[in-house]
Amino acid sequence: MIKQKIAEKIKKAFKKEFNIALDEVDLSYPESQFGDFSVSCHKFAKDLKMSPQEIAQKLSETLKDKLIAKTEAIAGYLNIFVDSAMLSKEVLSDILNQENAYGSSKITKQKIVLEYSSPNTNKPLHLGHARNNMLGMSLSCLLESQGAEVIKTQIINDRGIHIMKSLVAYQKLGNNETPESAGMKGDHFVGKYYVLFDEETMMDEAQEALRKWEAGDAKVVKLWEQMNKWVYEGYEDTYRDLGSEFDKDYYESEIYKSGKEIVAQGILKDVFKKEEDGSVSINLEDIDLDKKILQRADGTSIYITQDLALAVERQKEFKADSLIYVVGQEQEYHFKVLFEILKRLGYEWAKNLRHLSYGLVFLPEGKMKSREGKVVDADDIIAEVEDLAAKEIKKRFPEISDAELGQRSDAIGLGALKFMLLRVTPSQAIHFDPKEAISFEG
Repeated sequence: MIKQKIAEKIKKAFKKEFNIALDEVDLSYPESQFGDFSVSCHKFAKDLKMSPQEIAQKLSETLKDKLIAKTEAIAGYLNIFVDSAMLSKEVLSDILNQENAYGSSKITKQKIVLEYSSPNTNKPLHLGHARNNMLGMSLSCLLESQGAEVIKTQIINDRGIHIMKSLVAYQKLGNNETPESAGMKGDHFVGKYYVLFDEETMMDEAQEALRKWEAGDAKVVKLWEQMNKWVYEGYEDTYRDLGSEFDKDYYESEIYKSGKEIVAQGILKDVFKKEEDGSVSINLEDIDLDKKILQRADGTSIYITQDLALAVERQKEFKADSLIYVVGQEQEYHFKVLFEILKRLGYEWAKNLRHLSYGLVFLPEGKMKSREGKVVDADDIIAEVEDLAAKEIKKRFPEISDAELGQRSDAIGLGALKFMLLRVTPSQAIHFDPKEAISFEG
């Protein structure tokens, strides 16, 4: 709305200064030091027989309005600084008039698939997952407000050596303990055994357990199913607290074999090459993405092969106009390779794949590490911000009832957490401090 109002002011200034009626104004968003909006005057220079800087300067002198704090003419650009007080009044007025329709439109009728969260079932969700979920859910809301049909999905990474580490540690140390007997949420319970896993003494057994799982060993599969069930029950509680929801869950255990079919197709199309040792690769050195192994010499698939299969399956199911992956920036190379391979396999829709990357979350002590006990679990941080909120509320309203205190602290604590995780540009890292998140000042 504000952008439209500023555009109309510029049209009037053009008409007044140059007697030109503009059909539209191309407003861009410059770096913050250059204002809130910017207009390039270069394209008008030829018709007006003036330099872009002269045009920008004249518009700067003419453009006056209560919404505009100041204007600057720099290098042929008219930079516009909006008056924050007037902006607040205008926005509040629009919100009150439009209510729930504020900010929405029907500019797109696209079907868009989102993938976010996508945890490993060997540990609880951590603070990084919380940022991922907040980005995924907020993006979903934004797209839906613009008229898109959004399908929210996650791929649950429920197989592999990392899952077997928790399983083997439980076999050796668990003594038939359960989450109930330990008084723990299921995902935290399984995560405890992942931390207890000893690389030096248990790795061979974990690899053997993985081989047995892939062969369908009944004992291993039964325990794997039980431990995953514990994790899913824990995740359900955390997702509810975060406000995250999904329309479709995919499981790595159900799709990993499909990757071999993709590999076979790629060989037939001469897109992939079978090496002398039996492995399968694709050479992407022509676009500076190196040579990528897609199937090991022993015939087992790797992570990207499964992503290829999932992308194809998901497109068949939903016939989406776009698919957006919300995944950390450390996977940028992975998605460049994934998208390029799908294009070379002849999938036209591959051009509509996007990766929304985001930065790491750091604690005061540094980057989170799940094997060193430094990770902040999402459940723990939710509990901490709610507790901090409750203490602050109690100071201000000592007579408040327990029920009201619980409702307010939940709302304020989770609101503060979401704000802290969303206020930073996704590409930037976050240095997270719970006390700062729940500060009632500033």
